[in-house]
Amino acid sequence: MALQCGIIGITNVGKTTLFNCISNTKAEATAFAFSTNKSNVGMISVPDPRLRALEKFQPTEKLIPTSVEILDIPGLTRGANKGEGVGNSFLSDIRNTDALIHVVRCFDDENLPHVDGSVNPVRDIETIDLELQIKDLESVERKIMRQEKLVRVGEKDAKKVLDVLQVYKAHLEDFQNARTAPVSEEDQKHVADLFLLTMKPVMFVCNVDEASAITGNKYVDQVRAAYAGRDAEILVIAGALEADISSLEDEDDRLVFLQDAGLSEPGVNKLIRSAYSLLDLETFFTVGPKEIRAWTIHKGATAPQAAGVIHSDLERGFIRAEVMSYEDFVHYGSEHAVKTAGKFRVEGKSYLVKDGDILHIRFNV
Repeated sequence: MALQCGIIGITNVGKTTLFNCISNTKAEATAFAFSTNKSNVGMISVPDPRLRALEKFQPTEKLIPTSVEILDIPGLTRGANKGEGVGNSFLSDIRNTDALIHVVRCFDDENLPHVDGSVNPVRDIETIDLELQIKDLESVERKIMRQEKLVRVGEKDAKKVLDVLQVYKAHLEDFQNARTAPVSEEDQKHVADLFLLTMKPVMFVCNVDEASAITGNKYVDQVRAAYAGRDAEILVIAGALEADISSLEDEDDRLVFLQDAGLSEPGVNKLIRSAYSLLDLETFFTVGPKEIRAWTIHKGATAPQAAGVIHSDLERGFIRAEVMSYEDFVHYGSEHAVKTAGKFRVEGKSYLVKDGDILHIRFNV
């Protein structure tokens, strides 16, 4: 499942540092604005303690977590929609993502100058939003021009589509993001082909200094105040501290480092789980002596669709799914015990897979 989460923000906010903490590939982080002309691509493994728990009851040769693709998009600036810096190519990269992690600078550092001369995370968010809104407005206006021609020739439903586009146009002109436009979920399909940048789900990561890793600081408070009541997810992560932790190979050393910092787990683990949730994803498992593996599905996926994630043949020849929940398996301790307790189920093609389901697919091709 090729799902991609993009890391965005202005330059020198710590995007690449966070990317390096969570990705299987490493990129060069510099203090120079616009020092790269391409986005960095990597894969992140989604931490899931359920894999280790499953292994206690089913010894296996390997554990395989699920993963999501991550894209580190170089810093944008004012005028990116007109190609300032190398903005236009990066805006295209954003268009191809499924969700956005917006990193904002919430720390002071005399050795790392802010591109606008001062630290102001709310202003930085507005800067990025404006660039994306302008690009979206261009896309909507182009479609309006095409739609007006269809209205003139009497194309069916053309007027309805035009009315929806006009709502988005007015909303974007009011410096609002497309995701908050007063449009029904059904009518949102009329702009689906535009892949609007401000339609994508977004979460904010406040990159703070080490001393603020637990409680945050005045800059974080500014972001929280600005987005109060807007159902925005805001995480606080000390990027430099996370980089130090991720550089340690020994798990015990990492644990000591975390305890000294007053953390129960690396902040990037929370970031990864939140990004997974932002993409509207869930996990199911396959369990056996060769491997215990986590698989990614969209919420609401059917059993055949889940089977197709494993292999297309399983979806094509799907007969049934044998299902037990993660909770029941670890509670009763074995598949046999789950069956004895009457918790083992056989489901057909219409079954909606739930997060934590353990599946065995029966198929014939």
